[in-house]
Order: sequence, then structure tokens, then C-alpha cells
Amino acid sequence: MAIPDMERAQNDRGTADAEPAPAEKAPEVTALAAIGAAGPPVPAPPSEGPESPDDPLTRVYTCLLARDPAHPPARPADLAAELDLPLARVESAVSALLDMGLLRRDQERAVLPVAPDEAVQRTLGPLEREMRARRQHMERTREQLMAFMPLYESHLLRLTHLRQAEYVELLTDLRAVREAITELGRTCEREVMTAQPGGGRRAEVLEEAVARDEELLRRGVRMRVLYQHTARFSSGTCAYVERVGRLGAQVRTLDDEFMRMLVFDRATAVIPVPDDPHAAVLIREPHVVAFMVGAYERLWLEALPFETEWDRQTIMDISDELKQTIVRLLTEGLTDAAIARRLGLSVRSCRRHVADVMAALGAESRFQAGYLLAQQDREQPAP
Repeated sequence: MAIPDMERAQNDRGTADAEPAPAEKAPEVTALAAIGAAGPPVPAPPSEGPESPDDPLTRVYTCLLARDPAHPPARPADLAAELDLPLARVESAVSALLDMGLLRRDQERAVLPVAPDEAVQRTLGPLEREMRARRQHMERTREQLMAFMPLYESHLLRLTHLRQAEYVELLTDLRAVREAITELGRTCEREVMTAQPGGGRRAEVLEEAVARDEELLRRGVRMRVLYQHTARFSSGTCAYVERVGRLGAQVRTLDDEFMRMLVFDRATAVIPVPDDPHAAVLIREPHVVAFMVGAYERLWLEALPFETEWDRQTIMDISDELKQTIVRLLTEGLTDAAIARRLGLSVRSCRRHVADVMAALGAESRFQAGYLLAQQDREQPAP
């Protein structure tokens, strides 16, 4: 290695072995100093605590406390001489203690010590008052804002009612129900699905419906109607089906009872209100209407076409299906009145069918008929 290189290496080792000079620490910002302009600024605490005797703040404060009150108040130059410290360090310590409230100046600009509890009161008092004022302002603001809550809750309640009225509407008057159905039929554009359980319909109801339905069909609206099998034996219903059938309406029948409904354009449904024949509910909620349409489609697939021309074989098939349904309902323990209501029959016709079933079984009572039917079900081989 060349001599200059050796000299540079020795210098580098000497530099590395030397202790680095302590870096000056940036002054810290305390939470109290960050609060704002209310009161005098509060400096960060010294890097060495006041318990350190070498701390300039501690030495200056201790020196002032130890001075004889009979002597004139001290100035920074006096303190620097007494403590054997550079004047700049003493002035910096005095400035920090003044900011902290531990020193005060007299009329001659000399410095005097202040009790720490008094310094706390003088320094933090304005901040505490400011914080208290801010809390009071926050509470007043909160009260002012929350005073509007009843108005907002009333708005939400009104909005909820509006949405409910938009999706579900209860009509308690028969005239209002008829007007609503007429308006829905007038504005219908694509399809009407009707489910009318209960057997043959009254003449006045059919007369009102036929004009509305014919107008719909002439406008090209598709119409499907579900009845129960017993409607086939109603001359008025047959006449209605024949009239709307000529214009393209499709009508089918089922044996058992189903839910009464009207669905317009798969968007609005009309259903009855239990125990109130003069009331109805209009439903526009899309998910509920979609569910009803799905139920209707399943019923439609199970139903038989309504033929207006009486065919002996068809009538026999329908009669047999009715009797099978009656048999099933008998095994479930339903009364004649309940069976009649469910199948859209008169109680008298239902009892006649029940008598035919009992005669075919050789049963002398309903109880015996139910027992024999149950026996037949158990003995019937599984498919």
C-alpha cells in the first residue's frame, strides 16, 4: 500500500473511532402548545427533567430561589456570572421559564421565581377556560342540531307511509275496488291473469266483467282465467267463457281451491281481504307480485282447459276428479260444509257426492268411509 493511502486509512480509522457529536434535538410540540392562541404559548419540556441538577432551566430556577430577597432582583447577566454559564444559555433558559410561567419580570425587567402551582394556574388556566368554552359550544351546537331530529323522524315516517302506499294499498269500499280494477284494466297493455275460485260466478258480476274483458282482448291484451271445476256447471259462467274465448281468452279449471287474485301486466295484483267481501288490497311490490305470478303459473300448468261444449266424457272425467278430491278431503276429516266451500259446491251437491262415495265404499257412516279410504291407501302398492 502506498504511503498516502496508509495515511488516509489511518485518518479514516481515527474518524470512525471518534464519538459522533451529539445532534441537536428539534424542539417538541406539546399538546398544550398545539391547542391554540388561548393564553401564552407553552414550550416543550426540556430534554432533561428538572430533577437533573445540570439542566440549565433547573439551575436558573434553583439559583433564583436561593437568592436573598434583600438583594436586588437578578438579570440574566447576573445569573450567568453566578452559575458560570454562557449568557446565551442562561437567556434561553430564562425565556423558557418565562414561557412556562415559572418566572416573571418586574418593572425593571429583572426576573423573579413563581410557585409552580401559580404557574399552572396562569399558564393552563386560559387553556382550561378555552376548553370549557369549547365544550359548552359543542353542547349548544349538539342541542341545536338535535332539535331538528323530530322533523327528520317525521319526514322518515311520512316517507315510509308513502312507500307503503306506493307498494300496498288497502281499499275498503266496494265502489273503490271496482274503480281500481276498471282503471287497471284500462291501462293494462300486455297480460291479465285471473284466478276466481268458488264455482260459478254471479250473473251481475259476470255482466260487469265481460264488457271490460272484451275491451281488453280487442286491444290485444292476453287474458288467462282460472276457475274451479264446478264452474263448468254454471250456465252463466259458460256463457261468459264462450264470449271471451271467441276473442282469444284462455280459461282453465282446477279441482281444489286456490287463492283469488287479479294480476295486471305482472306489475300490479289485486287480492281479497279475509272476512270482508267489499275490500281488496292492491299490491305493487315487485317481489311479491313476482311470487304471485309464479304461483299462478304452477296452477295454470295443472289446470284443464274449460270447454264450453259439453262433452260427456269430459264431464265424467271432471266428475270423477271431483269425487277423488272429495275422497281425499274426507280422509283429512273435513266436514261437508268445509268440502263444499273448498270445491265451490253447494252443500247439497257436496253431500250428494259424499253419499255416492260412501255407497261405492259400502260405508254406513262418514267415520267408516274415512277408515275404508285409509285402508285403501295403505293397501295400494307404491308406484
